Amino acid sequence: MKTPALLLLPLLLADATCAGDPWLFSYFRNNGEDGLHMAASEDGLRWRVLHGGKSLLTPKVGESKLMRDPSITRGPDGTFHMVWTTSWEGRSLGYASSKNLVNWTVQRVIPNTLEGEIVNSWAPELFYDAPSKEFVMVWASTVKGRFPETQGKGNREYNHRQYIIRTRDFETFTKPELFLDPGFQVIDAAIFRHGKRYAVVAKNETLTPPAKYLFLAFADSLHGPWSRPSESISGNEWAEGPTPVRIGAWWYIYFDKYRDHRYGVIRSKDLTHWEDLSQQLAFPEGARHGTVFRAPRALLKGL
Repeated sequence: MKTPALLLLPLLLADATCAGDPWLFSYFRNNGEDGLHMAASEDGLRWRVLHGGKSLLTPKVGESKLMRDPSITRGPDGTFHMVWTTSWEGRSLGYASSKNLVNWTVQRVIPNTLEGEIVNSWAPELFYDAPSKEFVMVWASTVKGRFPETQGKGNREYNHRQYIIRTRDFETFTKPELFLDPGFQVIDAAIFRHGKRYAVVAKNETLTPPAKYLFLAFADSLHGPWSRPSESISGNEWAEGPTPVRIGAWWYIYFDKYRDHRYGVIRSKDLTHWEDLSQQLAFPEGARHGTVFRAPRALLKGL
């Protein structure tokens, strides 16, 4: 598949390295039972599988010991921090860190300490907030009895909203708070900075009537208030697991077209007008919900 050349400029993110370094994509396969997989790209469109397609880290913690939705963020000291979904139902989220993406610390659980009867803890996403020098983690949970106005509009008994905690050392965490309630069920939120504002891309998880698309919201602070959700930015196909990254003047958002068993990507300069590059995207077969980040080129030798 022939793809147009892209002008590669510095990546303006908190975890940016050098302009010539590759982008990596962390993902899972099947149900997440075999752990962490990765791919690399030089241009954001053509991706190659790393480590011969074999898992780089086997899950050891959580109710079901899965490693779904792996989210990796590089901190200011160069350490890579990863969180993931450990089970379809339960109160635990997985955590490990690494300096080289090969050797990881002992895996441990970040407990979901929301009050009430928690059904699930899904798709944690990490974001390093440079102004506050904190890592923030957002994830989706259903807490029985909350948001009765949308109960029954999603799959099974789920009624998701997005929640947030903050940490500087991954040892102590703030009390979990409600992060995003757009008035409907929502999962898979990912935070990024656009100029002086915070932005979040997330999935409308409404099943009745079917929505299942990606939208954007904006705020001046991570504490909100968040703007009204945008219209769909992902088209009419069901989409989930968005991961935003800036490449040059463009914002790229990759996402899992899970019913079609393939990935898509859109890009925009202003977060209003979007161009669909999905037909130009060469992505690992079987890749599921993950995150795009940049890493020093020297680390590729170990992967």
